[in-house]
Amino acid sequence: MKLVFIHGAGNSSLSFYYQLRHFRNSKAIDLPGHPNGKPCTSIDGYVEWVRGFNTARRYKDIVLCGHSMGGAIALRYALLYPDELKGLILMGTGAKLRVDPSFLKQCREPGAGNADWLKHRKSSYKGVESDIYRVLVQRAEEIGPQVELNDLLSWDQFDVMQEVANIRLPTEIICGDGDAMAPVKYSNYLTKQIQGAHQDIIAEADHFVQLKQYQQVNAKIEEFLHRLK
Repeated sequence: MKLVFIHGAGNSSLSFYYQLRHFRNSKAIDLPGHPNGKPCTSIDGYVEWVRGFNTARRYKDIVLCGHSMGGAIALRYALLYPDELKGLILMGTGAKLRVDPSFLKQCREPGAGNADWLKHRKSSYKGVESDIYRVLVQRAEEIGPQVELNDLLSWDQFDVMQEVANIRLPTEIICGDGDAMAPVKYSNYLTKQIQGAHQDIIAEADHFVQLKQYQQVNAKIEEFLHRLK
């Protein structure tokens, strides 16, 4: 079984720092453009890229764990190529994702030296332990607002609300109770629509639940993987 993590819009594999330390044989992908290469311009484009990544490494019995936009990628992957997956972990995501226009504006008008945009990015990591906080900020600067804008626009067009009930894979759904970008109602919908899905709402956690309440998230992933064996 191969656990593969897919990060969200404008982020990187670092958003799974604590999961990589805990799950030793896991892999967290840096999507193209994050920061190296050219980003894909649609969720389906990212799906094909991730599939190529997995195929090239001959991963088998894949469990895809997607956070935010990464969850959208995981959902589409599951709908298009279910036979290649053993299970899904959907974290802070939804079947339909609409972006607050203020986030798009921050990326389009980042300020001198991207200072205004970076201030917002720093605020989203507030509460993350200091050892990883500085690295997350540095990576965000390397990726930049244009890549995040590209991702958010792709995310904004995503909608599988009428298809998600077709997923028949074992599924774990995790959401922070204070997630404003992908609120609990999104996770509730996924849980209702995906047959047999298991949901965990993490208390005192926001959109970056896997960074800020990582012990609880890791425990929930452990339980899910144990059920798959």
